[in-house]
Amino acid sequence: MKIIILGAGQVGGTLAENLAGENNDITIVDTDSERLRELQDKFDLRVVNGHGAHPKVLREAGAQDADMLVAVTNSDETNMIACQVAYSLFNTPNKVARIRSPAYLTERDRLFLPESVPVDHLIAPEQLVTDYVRRLIEYPGALQVVDFAGGRVGLVAVKAYYGGPLVGNALSTLREHMPNIETRVAAIFRQGRPIRPQGTTIIEADDEVFFVAAAGHIRAVMSELQRLESPYRRIMIVGGGNIGAGLARQLEKRYSVKLIERNQKRAEQLSELLENTIVFCGDAADQELLAEEHIDQIDVFIAVTNEDEANIMSALLAKKMGAKKTMVLIQRGAYVDLVQGGSIDIAISPQQATISALLTHVRRADIANVYSLRRGAAEAIEAIAHGDENTSKVVGKTVGELKLPPGTTIGAVVRGDEVLIAHDRTKIQQDDHVVMFLVDKKYIPEVERLFQPGCQTRPGSAPPRGWSGSFVNQRPGYRT
Repeated sequence: MKIIILGAGQVGGTLAENLAGENNDITIVDTDSERLRELQDKFDLRVVNGHGAHPKVLREAGAQDADMLVAVTNSDETNMIACQVAYSLFNTPNKVARIRSPAYLTERDRLFLPESVPVDHLIAPEQLVTDYVRRLIEYPGALQVVDFAGGRVGLVAVKAYYGGPLVGNALSTLREHMPNIETRVAAIFRQGRPIRPQGTTIIEADDEVFFVAAAGHIRAVMSELQRLESPYRRIMIVGGGNIGAGLARQLEKRYSVKLIERNQKRAEQLSELLENTIVFCGDAADQELLAEEHIDQIDVFIAVTNEDEANIMSALLAKKMGAKKTMVLIQRGAYVDLVQGGSIDIAISPQQATISALLTHVRRADIANVYSLRRGAAEAIEAIAHGDENTSKVVGKTVGELKLPPGTTIGAVVRGDEVLIAHDRTKIQQDDHVVMFLVDKKYIPEVERLFQPGCQTRPGSAPPRGWSGSFVNQRPGYRT
């Protein structure tokens, strides 16, 4: 697949890293020649130095026969114009743009249309992070929560603690503990290394356990692995930017929310914009302010400013002063592993959230959802089974009959409104949504080939140029 990536920043570079080893023809465009040289030396890809929205630059990058344009520069306007130029001059079939500004996003349904701004897939990083944090708040104690099939199924990561009913017992006893609840342990990471989950596998304290369950059963399964935390009630947010404001807006109707913003003018704007959130102008690293606002009674302290160091230091102070749980937004990937798991409970990477959304649109076969997990080492995929028993490698076969790559687990099959937790005897039917976990993303191409029917193309259109696989439009009924 021939893909042009506009923007060689953290997102563009990470996306190139994910795709370069999967037999894709990658070209990166940026104005930073030094950054381009760095990426070219590290990965097998082409680079073009120039402005991503200029026709001459896009032509040099190969837009005339590209299958996809992914615009992830730091400018919303550049990303939008690049998609327009690619559509008007080169008829590029698939165009993805990262858009940050709420001013554009609030008009997305009328603005991003073929006759207006021809963007096929919109990526809104702030919205992705906001939704990610909200799911963590809805499931206290979870390290990661991702949704599939329109929220019908969840993949949840939790740390097994001493005292959990299942700790010290084999996975096979899970059914005895919960005879009326279906779940599947998709992966276990022990001291950072993946362990293949089998019935005889003993859960140990501090194991990071990924399990799949219907949305209504998630808390029950979590209670088997750790002491279930009480629902959160009091939340403090630091940073009144797009993420902080959006998060407060989503949470203020169900929780008691306080927000701290350093800029006086922005704080005044937020106090008018938000209905039930108490807004303060001040420094979250001010001990007196935190003490006055009863930080020791806060269930979750969430730092989402644009400065990693400020987020980390304020969260460390809040935890020391009694906040029960801390979450911080971390831009630098190297910081995530350093801070998570100590005084800071959860480090949130906006790059990983963005990469997950981008991968959903660039994977082969009909992929409805992709989530990059464990800082990009693993992936969770929701693939849709197409074809019939003659044209498909999966339709009509049981899970036990499939030739899955090493470390790949099928956790659930969603058939209409029915959620089937996968077992060896579960038979896959046409249009099933199959939820899989891969501990090693290098096997992604094998999974994609498995779900590509032999002779099916996207209804109403030809397959992308230079590509013999199938690409089927996502079914909007299952999108979140």
